[in-house]
Amino acid sequence: MNQTTLAKSIETSGIGLHTGVEVNLALKPAPENTGYIFVRTDLDNFEIPASVEYISHCSYATTLLRRGVLLSTCEHLLSALRGANVDNCFIELDNIEIPIMDGSSENFIELIERAGIAEQPAPRHYLKVLEKVEFEQGDRKMSVEPSDKFEIECVIDFPHPFINRQSFHFKLENGSFGREIASARTFGFTTEIEMLRKANLALGGSLENAIVLTPDGMLNENPLRFADEFVRHKILDIIGDFALLGMPVLGKITAQKSGHAVHASLMSKLLKTESAWEIVLKA
Repeated sequence: MNQTTLAKSIETSGIGLHTGVEVNLALKPAPENTGYIFVRTDLDNFEIPASVEYISHCSYATTLLRRGVLLSTCEHLLSALRGANVDNCFIELDNIEIPIMDGSSENFIELIERAGIAEQPAPRHYLKVLEKVEFEQGDRKMSVEPSDKFEIECVIDFPHPFINRQSFHFKLENGSFGREIASARTFGFTTEIEMLRKANLALGGSLENAIVLTPDGMLNENPLRFADEFVRHKILDIIGDFALLGMPVLGKITAQKSGHAVHASLMSKLLKTESAWEIVLKA
């Protein structure tokens, strides 16, 4: 149960989902106890740690802000790093937004596998949940409670024939992230696209990097990767956002109609409730 990092550096490039800009990305080994640190190579290697304290806003993606420098749409990459049990990594990029790739974490998992994972001497630290903490906002509910593993029970409900009510119970163990979650893509509705574009969002969105749903079907010609791909992607987002706690979690998350802002609110409430958690070395 020691910490890990990448065995070597690896690079890729792509476009940002919301900005539509080209971005070059490099994942690099980092020393033990570093966590995940974003490095803006276009801004004199300015560093933004992947941490709850730097969450800026969470409308359609999780955005970090440190000293006026933004880093957007980090959740799919962080989800892959946490899902692959990588503890320490420098993430270099030369623009404001992590590339969206195919809208899932699959490409990032492939990059991590190509780089390889190296074990480090220091033991891994876990954030162990000791008591239940809940956050509620209208019909959006989320909680985290004690468990000896990291697990997520997620329910979503959209009035669409491809979605309706979907639920999935995920446990992070034995490569389950790569098999069950990593390839689930982000999704959106044609009814939202005009509104997003007016807000200068989804400028890089396409059928190559998102499932686009019409009122009664979808625009994509390729089939869904899972019948319940939508709820699996919500779990992917939860894993990526909770990576901002800085270490793996031992606890069970229950989410109903949650989103990035709800994730951020629950994490903040958890950290402020000092009796609800402790940092442990899991034997």
